[in-house]
Amino acid sequence: MNRIIEIKDFQSPELDVYARLSEVQLLRACEPKPGLFIAESPRVIERAIQAGYCPISFLAEKKELKGPAGELTEKFPDIPVYTAPQEILTQLTGFALTRGMLCAMKRKELLSPEVICADAQRIVILEDVVNPTNVGAIFRSAAALNMDAVLLTAGCSDPLYRRAARVSMGTVFQIPWTRFGKKDWPEKGMGCLAGMGFKTVSMALCEDSVSIDSPELQAEKKLAVILGTEGEGLAAGTIAGCDYTVRIPMAHQVDSLNVAAASAVAFWELGKRTK
Repeated sequence: MNRIIEIKDFQSPELDVYARLSEVQLLRACEPKPGLFIAESPRVIERAIQAGYCPISFLAEKKELKGPAGELTEKFPDIPVYTAPQEILTQLTGFALTRGMLCAMKRKELLSPEVICADAQRIVILEDVVNPTNVGAIFRSAAALNMDAVLLTAGCSDPLYRRAARVSMGTVFQIPWTRFGKKDWPEKGMGCLAGMGFKTVSMALCEDSVSIDSPELQAEKKLAVILGTEGEGLAAGTIAGCDYTVRIPMAHQVDSLNVAAASAVAFWELGKRTK
């Protein structure tokens, strides 16, 4: 039987993770060990659990415990379940819960790029993509469109931030990912990719570029597709260090796409592999 705990005291310290700690505070909550994160909705929580993340508590609308949320919590009879009517939870969290459920979970130690990409043929590099919505959308496209792993530079938004995980529909837990160290990109990171046998592809608005449907790209056994920050795009040094530069053809004098939209186009085309 779950420990069902009716919320009566909004200041209860057990609720700090949901009501009062920022994403950064959650990230640093267990230093020097990995911190915490909040997963939202039964589907996203289930995918996190399947990926090996451990719940420490649940927060759910009372009515939701009669459906998928309740079925999920029953698998963890020793984990506390905080509950209250929707109007009270809205007051507590500041906004309505998506599908009526949150879960505080422990992070895992990040693995090295070499381990993450050991069997990969098509990977994604995100260079300082700072918007969690874009990060989540890119992960969803990467998982759906034949990418094998995602590597992030230190300046990228965290894929486990609540909004990113929600927008990704939980695919941040389905595709392997890790970060480069703060001082590892671009020089050491590029060297790491080359050492693993990847040819690098910068997605950039350069005239001197290769067509995205080039047979030469499809024939490459290993490709690393590199996407840049919102607005500015990839750094000039990153572009110069890549093996290929690819520009997506545009119509109606449109000069660029949002990075998340561009990623879907790139993954669809560059995820094809010549057998």
